[in-house]
Amino acid sequence: MTLAAAQSPPARLARAITHRTRGRTHGPVTRLMSPSDLGESLKPFVFLDLFDHEGAPFSGPLHPHSGIATLSYVAEGAVSYIDPDNVRGTLPAGGVEWMQAGRGMWHGGGLDKAGRTRGFQLWIALPPELELGPTKSIYQAPDEVPQDGPARVLLGSYGTATNSIVPPSPINYLAVRLRAGERWRYAPPTGHTVLWTAILSGALSAPSVLQRGDLATFEPSSEAVEFEALADAEFVLGSAAPHQHESRVRLLLCPHLAGRASRWRGTHLVDQEPPRSRWPSLSEALRESDLG
Repeated sequence: MTLAAAQSPPARLARAITHRTRGRTHGPVTRLMSPSDLGESLKPFVFLDLFDHEGAPFSGPLHPHSGIATLSYVAEGAVSYIDPDNVRGTLPAGGVEWMQAGRGMWHGGGLDKAGRTRGFQLWIALPPELELGPTKSIYQAPDEVPQDGPARVLLGSYGTATNSIVPPSPINYLAVRLRAGERWRYAPPTGHTVLWTAILSGALSAPSVLQRGDLATFEPSSEAVEFEALADAEFVLGSAAPHQHESRVRLLLCPHLAGRASRWRGTHLVDQEPPRSRWPSLSEALRESDLG
């Protein structure tokens, strides 16, 4: 070994994990990310809830939101929905609900079948020009969600697959399933320096070991990450260009959820955790169901 080689820094073997968390659990819902913690550094990703409920079906009330977008992904079970036109439907396992609230819209839903229901609900910050822009509700059946290899594209593009939902900014959001021993490499697009993953089931090496219920964030970079399944695993992954705007999550509150207010009220949540009554619809409905 030469002196120069001995004095050289060790080679970088992998993109480093900078934070990991198991979030906060309330009944069947675990909040893995919020603006008061990782949601600040991971913008445009703002909130992430993992839901895992087993029990009787139920329906949640209609309520309004504005200024944000949410994407709900059902990995197991089925979720019911009511759209702004009062159209009712069911989102089965593998389906996606996209709600871009813009200037304000109503929606609602619950769990459609008895048994186990698992998945994620992700909140995404909108750029200023869309915060008060047009509203959108899109529901994709499992066969409408494009796939490349083990990755289903919930938002954005990967490989040969592109979801028809137009993201509000450069974002990829994937749902991946690997069998034990399988490897999969994610190379983010140019400019996607924000990267995180959350494990729904099983265990992964990335290269640190990640298990069910973990959320891990990676150092800002454009480097790829390789995942190896240590057991059969399901996980989601998000990458994006950094959100350069102030975090402002606007929700319109139902009167009965806000101390029986006498009129509709708006709220601005800036880098703070909202009270339970302001959590997103599916998560809120699950929590209310758990409370009986």
